[in-house]
Amino acid sequence: MNTITKHVVLLVLCLIASTITAQEKQNTVVKDTIPYRANGLKIDRLEETKKTITNEEREFLKQEVEVINQRLERGEITNTEAEQLKKEAALRRAANIEDRIAIIDAKINLLKRNPDIANVPDDEDNSMSISIGTKGFVIDLEKDEKKPPKYDIRTTNKLLFSIGFNNAIGDGQDLSNTPYELGGSGFLELGWIWETRLAKKSNFARLNYGLAFQWNKLNVKDDLYFVQNDNETILEEFPVGLRKSQLRVTNLVVPVHFEFGPSRLKEYKNRIRYFTDRKFKVGIGGYAGVRLATQRKLRYKEDGDFVKEKSRRSFNASNFVYGLSGYVGIGQIALYAKYDLNPLFKDQAINQHNVSLGLRFDLH
Repeated sequence: MNTITKHVVLLVLCLIASTITAQEKQNTVVKDTIPYRANGLKIDRLEETKKTITNEEREFLKQEVEVINQRLERGEITNTEAEQLKKEAALRRAANIEDRIAIIDAKINLLKRNPDIANVPDDEDNSMSISIGTKGFVIDLEKDEKKPPKYDIRTTNKLLFSIGFNNAIGDGQDLSNTPYELGGSGFLELGWIWETRLAKKSNFARLNYGLAFQWNKLNVKDDLYFVQNDNETILEEFPVGLRKSQLRVTNLVVPVHFEFGPSRLKEYKNRIRYFTDRKFKVGIGGYAGVRLATQRKLRYKEDGDFVKEKSRRSFNASNFVYGLSGYVGIGQIALYAKYDLNPLFKDQAINQHNVSLGLRFDLH
């Protein structure tokens, strides 16, 4: 609501300013009028822009020299060619400074000679002003300054999304004889991760780390359901036939993986970038975090009525979660597996460990 109000107020002020400006065109512009003061402010901003131009061109030159040095280190050019390219870049940037400042000086002279001119092109001016009334005030809104792109970016970020099958196995068990459905049990992982290149001049080894939510779901077979008896969580048979018996555990974890694989280096005029699209990759690592919630869901039919029952309690699930994980794939898609080293439930006669297998998507 505040944002809408601000836009409405700004629109009204602009309409007032336009009306007053139209009325004042019949009057003689004196030194203390708003147009004069607005142009004076614009002149000040243009003077500041001249300094910005010099800094911008110097920064662009620094980036170009860094690109030339990189090419020299890789043996693409000789020392003589590198020095010649640096001289040409320096001359070009010096000429840019001279020409751009000349344009600014011309605009300043135009404003000084014509203080009643309200609309002077401001290609280089990084400001915007609004004049209100003959004895009103001037609003000066500074725009973002142009910045040269970074020559090399070591750290990037992306969206993490994983989905697949989930189960839990204990001592003497395998996936064929667990009390949980293989097809109905699943997991989902959603988070944001950062990727940092480990070597300065190679993108073969990378470190992935971030923050993610994990939802691990277990669908129980044979009309069994989880019951918490004090400090023990067991499976018991439900009095009537169950249409669904499910336990879902929600975790917040920090995943960390060392990722290895080739990448494609692309060189631009003033920057370089590494791309891993359609490239093979392998990730090895793990995760650690905390349990946020545990929910049991039951669906059954009783006395002719369909009943849905949800219970949110700890069910003695482990509060701290940690495990191993890894993936192998191409580009943004990979086959993903994870295994909880912590037991699913605390203080049990037989410890069960959550295990998941599915697909991982790293979405840039």
